[in-house]
Amino acid sequence: MNMGRIVFYEDRNFQGRSYECSSDCSDVSSYLSRCHSCRVESGCWMVYDRPNFMGNQFFMRRGEYSDYHQMMGMTEGIRSCRMIPMHRGSFRMRIYERENFGGQMMELMDDCDSIQDRYRMSDCQSCNVMDGHWLMYEQPHFRGRMMYVRPGEYRNFREMGMSGMRFMSMRRISDMC
Repeated sequence: MNMGRIVFYEDRNFQGRSYECSSDCSDVSSYLSRCHSCRVESGCWMVYDRPNFMGNQFFMRRGEYSDYHQMMGMTEGIRSCRMIPMHRGSFRMRIYERENFGGQMMELMDDCDSIQDRYRMSDCQSCNVMDGHWLMYEQPHFRGRMMYVRPGEYRNFREMGMSGMRFMSMRRISDMC
């Protein structure tokens, strides 16, 4: 089992009180009044700017993040985090053009830098992740806002607080950490 470790700091540049975390945390503010920098000591993490794994999401791998606002435009700082387990093996995800698995369906087993170019799909509004952990991006070529998906069914991205987002590229989370 891989162990991840992330340390959050109240202020920029690793100053102020700190909180160390080695598993999912639905509300960092129950430990720190604010969170504006962190060190990822091991593992891969998704951090969120709202409690309960909601809001804007950011992928973090091992390294130092001294100022969120500067790097990501995250005004509120980190409010929750989720450790991403390392997946070794195959990756498989079905993406659908419409909500509730409607419209055109395509199956991915590797990264896709543009669903428009590869599949002539203009939108992805639901997906079913069968194997592996994935990042879905708002723009082609793995740019823009992102969403982390793990094995399971995702029938409606708007109900997950992702209204107004269209996912145009997908990347596997493998040995990236």
